[in-house]
Amino acid sequence: MADPPSSRYETGATPTERVATMTQFTPQARALGIALTRVEPPRAWGRVGYRPDLVGDPDSGVIAGGVITTLLDQICGVAAVSAMNSASPVATIDIRIDYMRPAQPGRDIIAEAECYKLGKSVAFVRATAYEDSSDNPIAHAAAAFMINAARANRT
Repeated sequence: MADPPSSRYETGATPTERVATMTQFTPQARALGIALTRVEPPRAWGRVGYRPDLVGDPDSGVIAGGVITTLLDQICGVAAVSAMNSASPVATIDIRIDYMRPAQPGRDIIAEAECYKLGKSVAFVRATAYEDSSDNPIAHAAAAFMINAARANRT
């Protein structure tokens, strides 16, 4: 296995640079092929491509719920870090995911997240997973992330 990229994502000059390698820093996100597709602080978008090895039910061909959970958690964390002036590592405190329907077999999953509140030690984020439009969600997430307050310089 190749060496993981640097964990020093917090040294980037802009929010986009700070989070560009975040998904590559996380081993599970790398294994699932999660890609960051867009960052407009305090928002982030990502995607996980459909792969047969990510299917949870061979009879239906639907991507496993755990893959969608990981995608939402990862993109929520990216949105939290993107909201900071000076990035700080974050850790998931809590994430609630409401599944609304199964993913469509053979389709990539898109996620978008927004950090709507950045406190001294906690970031609060909302996210949605879907195939084509957030108007037809697969799942919604609400998450809280612990901020390493000693290193954070929030907006």
